[in-house]
Amino acid sequence: MINIHPSTRVFLCSLPIDMRLSFDGLAGMVKSHFSMNPTCGHLFVFFSRRRDRMKLLFWDSEGFVMYYKRLERGTFAWLDELDLRDGGEMEATDFAMVIAGVNSVNMPSKRREVRH
Repeated sequence: MINIHPSTRVFLCSLPIDMRLSFDGLAGMVKSHFSMNPTCGHLFVFFSRRRDRMKLLFWDSEGFVMYYKRLERGTFAWLDELDLRDGGEMEATDFAMVIAGVNSVNMPSKRREVRH
């Protein structure tokens, strides 16, 4: 399990990537897609074409760290339904739920319907 600090900025790439890309390839994607320095400390998230695989790239104090998750069932396609900020930015606390396997789009509303 990966722990994401609430102050971490999380950016989701809208383009599908070749999942064979490793550290240098993903760092290049950060530069070209986000126009950011990959060593800035933010978390960058990439998805496969089928949206069943996800790679995270971030820089810690010693070098790049990559996290790879493959779903056995389903996809991450529901993330497209979220209202993300410009540049694909998502709240770190919301993304921590994604990593934990929570699909917030299908979660029931907290409001209860009153029946008469």
